[in-house]
Amino acid sequence: MQIIPGQVTTAVLQGYLQGAIAPRPICFASTIDKEGRPNLSPFSFFNIFGTNPATLIFSPSRRVRDNTTKHTLENLYEVKEVVINMVNYAMVQQASLASCEYPKAVSEFEKAGFTPLASEKIRPFRVKESPVQIECIVKQIIETGTEGGAGNLVICEPVMIHINDEVLNEKGGIDPHKLDLVARMGGDYYCRASGDAVFEVAKPNTALGIGIDALPLHIRNSKILTGNHLGQLANVHEHPVIDPAFEDEHLKNIFQYYSITPEEMERELHAYAQRLLNEGKVAEAWQVLLAL
Repeated sequence: MQIIPGQVTTAVLQGYLQGAIAPRPICFASTIDKEGRPNLSPFSFFNIFGTNPATLIFSPSRRVRDNTTKHTLENLYEVKEVVINMVNYAMVQQASLASCEYPKAVSEFEKAGFTPLASEKIRPFRVKESPVQIECIVKQIIETGTEGGAGNLVICEPVMIHINDEVLNEKGGIDPHKLDLVARMGGDYYCRASGDAVFEVAKPNTALGIGIDALPLHIRNSKILTGNHLGQLANVHEHPVIDPAFEDEHLKNIFQYYSITPEEMERELHAYAQRLLNEGKVAEAWQVLLAL
């Protein structure tokens, strides 16, 4: 399938883009108007774009169906302050309810059953039930267009961050499993960022990985190892060498039973290396593969 923006309706284009660019974190934005009336609404066009100065951006876009703007955006033009509350699994249904288009005078805090907390540095209320609440001042609003579906980039600078101690690990960092965030997919779909959905990928920062092009041919052309496995192996900073002290009972068994047939032995070694890589044991997988 190929889609050219402008040759399909905005609604169709939005559906494909939101389905493809996902998961997206949710900005649960708390604002007030010039009369002090609160508003609460979720937005998934949202992310962090810098830390010095700290910069968050979200977009309360113009509605596709009728080109109207949202109360959040109208409030931000009146009072350039917002609390960005993060949404976890325990509150996702309530947060979704807050997206209903209630009249301007109606409080989504009351309709969705959330508890307003006074902020420390700005006027809008925080959401008590949110595990992380970020008080922000709005530095700039950039309108990307005037038609339905156009974005309004709200550029925010955090001035205070509130983190529930219950989501911290023993080192004082945020534990993603305790935080249990949710994110938006396309349509009515969400995803939950905890449990088996959360995994680690070793990332080189200052040292360089040797690269897939530096892997031996039998590894690069493996019919068992996937691109992810090759990426793990190629992420070492120097080409490994055989470690005489490495001992592995399963490796001994492979040599004992398959050494007569080189193709079978290679297959078994690659399969064993695959298993080790799936467990995150890159150094051990290298030693198995170097045995060929």
